[in-house]
Amino acid sequence: MLKYLRPYISAILFLITATVGGVAATLKLPDFTARIINEGIIGGHQDIIVPVGLQMLGIALVGGIFTIITGYLSARIGTGFSRDLRAGLFTKVERFSLVEMNTFSPSSLITRTTNDIQQVQTVLVMVMRMVLAAPITAIWALYKANAIAPDMSWIMALAITALLAVVITLFVLVIPKFQLVQKLTDKLNLVSRENITGIRVIRAFDNQHNEADRLKKVNTDLTKTNIFVARATALMQPVMFLILNLVSVVIVWSGAHLIGTYVLEIGDMLAFMQYAIQVIFSFLMITIVFIMVPRALVSGKRILEVLSVDPIIKDPITPKETKQANGVLVFNDVTFGYDQADVPILENISFTAQPGQVTAIIGSTGSGKSTLINLVPRFYDTLFGEITIDGVNITEMSQHQLRSIIGYVPQKSVIFSGTIHSNIAYSNKTANTDDIHNAARIAQADEFISLLPKAYETPISQYGTNLSGGQKQRISIARAITKDPSIYIFDDTFSALDYKTEVTLRHELKKVTKQKTVLIVAQRVNTILHADQIIVLDKGKNIGQGTHQELMKTCSVYQEIAKSQLSEDELNKYL
Repeated sequence: MLKYLRPYISAILFLITATVGGVAATLKLPDFTARIINEGIIGGHQDIIVPVGLQMLGIALVGGIFTIITGYLSARIGTGFSRDLRAGLFTKVERFSLVEMNTFSPSSLITRTTNDIQQVQTVLVMVMRMVLAAPITAIWALYKANAIAPDMSWIMALAITALLAVVITLFVLVIPKFQLVQKLTDKLNLVSRENITGIRVIRAFDNQHNEADRLKKVNTDLTKTNIFVARATALMQPVMFLILNLVSVVIVWSGAHLIGTYVLEIGDMLAFMQYAIQVIFSFLMITIVFIMVPRALVSGKRILEVLSVDPIIKDPITPKETKQANGVLVFNDVTFGYDQADVPILENISFTAQPGQVTAIIGSTGSGKSTLINLVPRFYDTLFGEITIDGVNITEMSQHQLRSIIGYVPQKSVIFSGTIHSNIAYSNKTANTDDIHNAARIAQADEFISLLPKAYETPISQYGTNLSGGQKQRISIARAITKDPSIYIFDDTFSALDYKTEVTLRHELKKVTKQKTVLIVAQRVNTILHADQIIVLDKGKNIGQGTHQELMKTCSVYQEIAKSQLSEDELNKYL
């Protein structure tokens, strides 16, 4: 995280200078107080009161200016650091493969990007405003106090010992609780997010009370922990002031004896008391900040966990590019398995998808269809074997170049807040209005868009909750068409569409994919009847490959799928 502070080095150096100046001005005031009392009031030289008093006002003004400067600089450095760190964290997460994304839950990443960075920012600002000045003030005040009244130095030593005992006790009590607070915050975000996104299912099963109890438990645990921390930190201030008042009493009592024996003057005793107050307040400021430091350390550790992750999927040092983006996709003996899995998800998969052809992938649930598709844009990397596009291994291509030639429509439609127009144009920022309308027409989305009050400028709510599943799917398809890629990937895209819309869409889609490579993952046999080749997966293995007619003769698994979905007449029709 230190690299995010580098742009502010000059400001930090100036901040240190201003802090030292402010401390020097503040610690000069007790000397003037002692001089006015000893020489002006007790000594009878009242003519020095006004000039010394004016000097005090001048120094107080200088100290005030330095305080304003340090406040401004610390706020600017802290907020700038937070902004850059948040941007860096977001950029890092964007480069994560699905392996890293599965390591951190979305709710945890959101907490780390917002709450954790805010905790670090708060402590950073307080450190620059308080802790930076506090040690200088304490050391300087101890030196000056010892110079004025060395016979009372034992009072300062006793006060510092008591202060350290309080600080250490609080640290021991609070640090474990701060770690627990951040974990409970993650859990609260997780439960809240699940309740909000799953509100329809919760209501459909009338489970509101159970979910409320679940949230209440997490919320109560977090509240209890926060209350414990708050009570511990709240106890600190009265204890500090108790020590301060006791020290003042001891200074007056001890000073009175020294004054009575003519060892110490009254003004020096008051100056000593002011220095003692400076020392105790310095410790108070340090304690206030360092009570928050454990939580910031926990937050910083959580942020570093994300920043220190080395993504598994990286760009090669010298990436290769395809001479022509024809879209010839080849799987050559590909095997893939997830981390810590006992058996691979995909084993020895080999096939070639040619431009102008439709390659369909079908199989039972859990057979590895979506996993196979996710290997093409390098959401995951293969364990063995290779995938090539136009003769170039995709691991030797930059991720940007690889994904620039792929139009991907996921199984679960992802719609962004904005408008219908912005969602369709998401894949191609240079697309004009005609391109957007044409893509929507091909995807059979123009039909419902034209009926909306604002048509293509209709606002889309977060996650597209104001659209049906079929409407979101068609907008996703239109988004891929707008990109005009060399390779189209449809991951069970047509499942949310009715049969009539699907037939019309596939007919229109065929016109724009004549020279493109098309991969379709499907559950319905009707969707892939006319595919040029069909890959049948079963438990991660390629157990059949060919056209519908060929597979009906050679692949028993495909026959079972087809017979479970098609009528006898349909089976005979397509044989």
